[in-house]
Amino acid sequence: MTGILASSVTPIVLTYNEGSNIQATLERLRWAPRVVVLDSFSTDSTLDIANGFPNVEVVQRKFDCHSNQANYGLEQARTEWVLSLDADYLVPLDIEQKLADLDEATGYSATFRYCVYGRPLRATLYPSRTLLYRRQAAHYVQDGHTQRALVDGSVVSSGIVIDHDDHKPLSHWFNAQIKYAFLEADKIKSNCNLSWKDRLRSKILFAPFLNLFYCLFAKRLILDGWAGIFYSTQRFFAELILSLVLLDRKLRQWIGLNE
Repeated sequence: MTGILASSVTPIVLTYNEGSNIQATLERLRWAPRVVVLDSFSTDSTLDIANGFPNVEVVQRKFDCHSNQANYGLEQARTEWVLSLDADYLVPLDIEQKLADLDEATGYSATFRYCVYGRPLRATLYPSRTLLYRRQAAHYVQDGHTQRALVDGSVVSSGIVIDHDDHKPLSHWFNAQIKYAFLEADKIKSNCNLSWKDRLRSKILFAPFLNLFYCLFAKRLILDGWAGIFYSTQRFFAELILSLVLLDRKLRQWIGLNE
């Protein structure tokens, strides 16, 4: 067993106005011979920071949806393996050793440790994601507000834990959640094979309060102090916005208005 060599992996990082995050993310990727930053024409310091790393190549593409952006990113890789990352993902410091310890399957999922301005929480609702895979065996599909990798072959847990640490202003989070809520509502409306989580989210006003209780007490985030309360409140408002969008659509349907 030889594991996966760092030289055979291309990290691909999607960015748009990630000046507050990208420095820390790229610092953790200095081991990679080539990192592709796929940027959606940022207007902040993102490009200046990315261009300061000698192993980073910046490619720009106008954003239309997450799946198309991610699939375009795959086309930029030339190595056997791709490590797909968001701009607020921090890979572990010993990532090279963790790669070397992997059996060479087709794809690997990673779990996340959620951080609030650098402070790690004891738990998160953030699901595991398939982030490492053989380039030729993968493509992306749209999944609600984000993208999901489909891998032609076995996908197993990598044992890698990635820190999710977003330092963008809260105003950015609010604006993003409004956009995401409409995409998630489209997913719930159009998909008859919903997961139990999405079926729960379709129950208007029930999911937000359940999420708040679950985060604070079942996940014990209340023990993380204000950081845990902050994250739990974020999840509450995200679900509340989705409920509002679903309720708006239901009311418009009842009175015969088009969406």
